[in-house]
Amino acid sequence: MLKQRIITALILLPFALGGFFLLEGGWFALFIGAVVSVGAWEWARLIGFTAQPQRLAYAALVAMLLVLLFNIPQLAPWMLLLGVCWWGVATLLVLGYPGSSRHWAKLPVRLLIGLLILLPAWQGLVLFKQWPQANGLILAVMVLVWGADIGAYFAGKTFGKHKLAPQVSPGKSWEGVFGGLLATLLICLGLGLYQGWSLGALLLALLGTVLVVSISVVGDLTESMFKRQAGIKDSSNLLPGHGGVLDRIDSLTAAIPVFAALLWLAGWAGL
Repeated sequence: MLKQRIITALILLPFALGGFFLLEGGWFALFIGAVVSVGAWEWARLIGFTAQPQRLAYAALVAMLLVLLFNIPQLAPWMLLLGVCWWGVATLLVLGYPGSSRHWAKLPVRLLIGLLILLPAWQGLVLFKQWPQANGLILAVMVLVWGADIGAYFAGKTFGKHKLAPQVSPGKSWEGVFGGLLATLLICLGLGLYQGWSLGALLLALLGTVLVVSISVVGDLTESMFKRQAGIKDSSNLLPGHGGVLDRIDSLTAAIPVFAALLWLAGWAGL
């Protein structure tokens, strides 16, 4: 398994880095759209679509909505708002699982949830490319999520005793969450001191880090909740050793729109 994970990562990494940091404009939107559409194909499986025509139809719907969003940029702030609202609701659903599953038992609701997960994440990344320090923003949200994952892994392995959400993901602990938060706060603090941020800016950045990392945990748990309900381990087997695309981006789908919304509120979009 470890060998598969390493080989897959080595093959995909150049394409991922090139797509995220070298592409611009429409090509970047298309690249991210392709990833999101694959995620939609996987989501269709999580909510019960087993036939390929159904799954492909849902992926095609998501792709068409992405084209619509690209051509009507005025919808961007509303899409971010929908994303932020959804992840607030998702937090309550995760905390209340399995009882909360009755609220999304119907197929139309689960189809809508897929849109609320995928579309705002795409929108956030497209906006990052249009704002100052574009690639730096993309790198920042990735570092926050990956730093939290690494910190959570080591803290959970070493100190993990209190289960975070045993009904959703038994392997995660509160100690892991706090370890991930500590790791990202130290990263943010180090960057702020290096860049010479004012005390006010540094405090806001640290608060934003807590919010983004916390919601990234919800993103991870939300996919785990739907996988548990569906009785499957991975969203697909497209990435040997890693599962599916959704398994790799679940935390990012939550972190990106929240990070983008915080930057928008801070006036970043108008700089």
